[in-house]
Amino acid sequence: MASSAWLAPETQPRCGCASCGSSAPSDNARPREPGDARLHLFDKPKDKSKPCRPLVRSLERLQDVFNVSSMKTMRSRLEMIAKQQGMGFHLTEATCYLTADLFYLEVVLLPYGGVAEVKVAPHGKAPVPSESFLQLLRSKEFAEFSVKLAGLFTQYDIPGDSETRLKLFSSMQWLWKDLQQISQLPSVPKDSDPRVDVMNHGRSGCLIAEKEDFPMTIQFYAPPTDGMKTSDRPLLFEETAATEPPVQAARVTVGVSDAAHRLQMASLLPQPPQLDPQGHPVFLSSAEAPHETLPACFLLKLQPAVPMTLSFVDKLRHITDIPIPDVDLQWAPLPKLLTGRSNGPGELPDEQDTIFTVPLPDGALHRYVLLAAAWGEAPAQRAAAVDSIPFTHPAHVPALLQLLRHQSAINTLLRSCIGPPGDGAAGSVPDLHLEVLPESETSFSVTFQRPDADSLAVLLVNVCDSSQITCTLFGSGMVDPSVDEYLSAVMKRFMSVPVTLKALHGRLEESSSAPLSPGRPATPEAENHRSSTTVTAPSGALTARPQSAAGPEEGLAVAESELLPEITASPAGASYPDPFARTDVFTPGDQ
Repeated sequence: MASSAWLAPETQPRCGCASCGSSAPSDNARPREPGDARLHLFDKPKDKSKPCRPLVRSLERLQDVFNVSSMKTMRSRLEMIAKQQGMGFHLTEATCYLTADLFYLEVVLLPYGGVAEVKVAPHGKAPVPSESFLQLLRSKEFAEFSVKLAGLFTQYDIPGDSETRLKLFSSMQWLWKDLQQISQLPSVPKDSDPRVDVMNHGRSGCLIAEKEDFPMTIQFYAPPTDGMKTSDRPLLFEETAATEPPVQAARVTVGVSDAAHRLQMASLLPQPPQLDPQGHPVFLSSAEAPHETLPACFLLKLQPAVPMTLSFVDKLRHITDIPIPDVDLQWAPLPKLLTGRSNGPGELPDEQDTIFTVPLPDGALHRYVLLAAAWGEAPAQRAAAVDSIPFTHPAHVPALLQLLRHQSAINTLLRSCIGPPGDGAAGSVPDLHLEVLPESETSFSVTFQRPDADSLAVLLVNVCDSSQITCTLFGSGMVDPSVDEYLSAVMKRFMSVPVTLKALHGRLEESSSAPLSPGRPATPEAENHRSSTTVTAPSGALTARPQSAAGPEEGLAVAESELLPEITASPAGASYPDPFARTDVFTPGDQ
């Protein structure tokens, strides 16, 4: 921080209008000059006065019109942003301070309104340069600067009096250090990309807090990004980017709690850190290390919120022993939450089926039907968007991340069936009609018409966890035992139902067109499958349907597709074909 005197007005300027109810500034107000600026930044961290709202809105409009071309204008802009965030604002001749309870931002200005340097100073630490804040101000990206500042302010906006805030801030720092040590423990890689491996399989996810200007964040799940595209084709869901699941992340912070909890005031890992026989980190209990009993808890603030079924929400409570308040949860069928739509004007109510037309990279169209009666009436499929998970111990984090990844994997597969509502492509005839039904809390089935017979087949998808997905095919007429393994590998690799069904459809067409070898007559099982017109999944949830349910008269025209080469049970290191291009391959190590 600059060593020059820090000038702060005794009173904040107020307009005295009826809207804010504050008095006009005193003509006798004089600035005070403390001996050391740093000592006073946390003495008066926030501006507790409420600015005149009409005046604030007017100034915002004016500043959006005028360019920032002078130091005075830049000061005004920074002061407005600070007040929007509920932060204090102080300045010297060329330096502005945006202050909060546990941190402050130091902005050094140039005479013409430019920015020379931006520093962030958490409580008890020296200011450190922030390149990200600096670039945002230099490029005059004030909206982005405000959003980033709001995230940092939320990170340090700890409830309680000054003593409690300091204790909670210290506890959160110790928690983060333990998570960093957990992430460095040895583990077996499961993905060829190190960053994706840490994010999707790491015990504490991918930790992002390299600098003081970024909130403590855990990235814990990223669906595949190359399963929807090939080298010369657009993304599968390029036209429906709003439904694409982003990287799942969680900010680590603290919040108030109705009950008091023991929170760490030192590391809860033995030194050096150890693993138990099952490969899990060994922790001390909170009672075995310095701690404080406070009416607060740690929080994982999910970004974005994760739609979770009732059973998964209950599992969260079993891990942490802290219930998620039911009053904060709005329950609805899981597919409804995944679409991000509510029952507003023009939206379908819960009792109506949802139909989505999904385009594939090669121009093919799949139409997916999610029956409201199946998804809406099944208690196991009632879900709520969870945006915050309370916990009290670093040992909770690995288990919570595994559970979140499991639900995220289920959501990713179901989202792959979701496209624009209605027909999607006007005048286009879908190449394949499919019906998606729930089978259990972690499995669902996809029913479709076989390309080689006037009958139905069912693909049962079971998501055991985020790393273990199995596919089982019923009613296909195929006797190749490697088909289930092949489909499971494709589903796990691409995390996409349309891509997997495209691959399966190609296999079925190939199987039906391949001539029988001499001396190998058709088996009775295959003959029975070819003559059958209905199929029922093992759970009994799927009922037999008449041929007209998905017959050619409804536009089910199976287009010619590229045939996939045969595979058999393969050892590690074998390659599998891309469903859309023979030249692209992937290995089990990529799964």
